[in-house]
Amino acid sequence: MADIILSDEPPTRPDSGLEQDGHLIEAMELLFFAYRDFVSDPDAILEGQKFGRAHHRVLHFVGRNPGITVQNLLAILRITKQSLARVLRQLVEDGHVEQRTGAQDRRERHLHLTDKGQALWQRLQAPQRVRLQRAFRQAGPEAVAAWRQVMDALLDRTSRNELHPGTDHLNAARDTADD
Repeated sequence: MADIILSDEPPTRPDSGLEQDGHLIEAMELLFFAYRDFVSDPDAILEGQKFGRAHHRVLHFVGRNPGITVQNLLAILRITKQSLARVLRQLVEDGHVEQRTGAQDRRERHLHLTDKGQALWQRLQAPQRVRLQRAFRQAGPEAVAAWRQVMDALLDRTSRNELHPGTDHLNAARDTADD
């Protein structure tokens, strides 16, 4: 039977020192805590509406992409049709989102924020904008550019293509170089 050694120190790999692993663990924790705090204000607003984070994501992507089809929204959110249908039904019934039939393909449903939906989306964005503006101002322009590079590099190829359409060949080269 193998000995089990318990240690308070993080595991190390032969090709990386403890210092690097410590920085990676710290970066992971920073992402967790930053995300928690970044969504905390919108979460409180959503709770008052009896909505959750899925509603926030739908409002965001419909607001950013007026007329987005349900199929395209499903691809971005990577959730089941049933989950999106539940969230959309609530947003439509509460008057935040409207669905319009496609002009070329009548089977398509195009999504748009109503004035009420636009107001809620802006309200959800406001504290996040303040938080990002404060962080960017404190970090400075060089840090902002580096942050954007790091965030972009964390995305998988599919997400990068969704964010930067038409750059699949660049993303493939970057992914190959990173391996």
